[in-house]
Amino acid sequence: MSVAIKQGITRYMLYSLNDRGVIERVSRGVYRLADLPPIGDPDLATVSLRFPNAVICLVSALAYHDITTQIPRAVFVAVPRNSRVPALEHPPLLAHRYSNESYKSGIEEHSIDGVPVKIYCPEKTLADCFKFRNKIGMDVVLEALRLYKKRKNANLAKLSEYARICRVGNVIRPYLEVIA
Repeated sequence: MSVAIKQGITRYMLYSLNDRGVIERVSRGVYRLADLPPIGDPDLATVSLRFPNAVICLVSALAYHDITTQIPRAVFVAVPRNSRVPALEHPPLLAHRYSNESYKSGIEEHSIDGVPVKIYCPEKTLADCFKFRNKIGMDVVLEALRLYKKRKNANLAKLSEYARICRVGNVIRPYLEVIA
């Protein structure tokens, strides 16, 4: 909505276009043309549009990178420690505050239906999962590690570096030794 208003479209005109079915409401303040093909991942796109500093993390990032069989019950996002925690009616969010170094490292930007979405790389995601293993479950973490290891482009050195940044190097080391 803010982009449309900056372009000179009034709120009344937006509501009128929505009522006539020309555009559809995706979330509060987020609209799209109704005749476009369905959004591939509307939850991630919506969260990225509403909260540009949020980074997709944990189970949501595992699902995006195809290293889990879990279906996220909410969109997991990381925000800087001193920032406001985002809140949305839909999709449900689970926000986690990260330290400055941990928040900034491993961010990749992907385009989902033309929307730039910040998502942690697979290695950073795995390190985060070990850090939050008590919240997401050790079974989820170990499954993700096994699936990641099966990939041709698995980079255990990079994973170890992110584990150091996330302060879980000693926790993850025995698991890496077993699967190596």
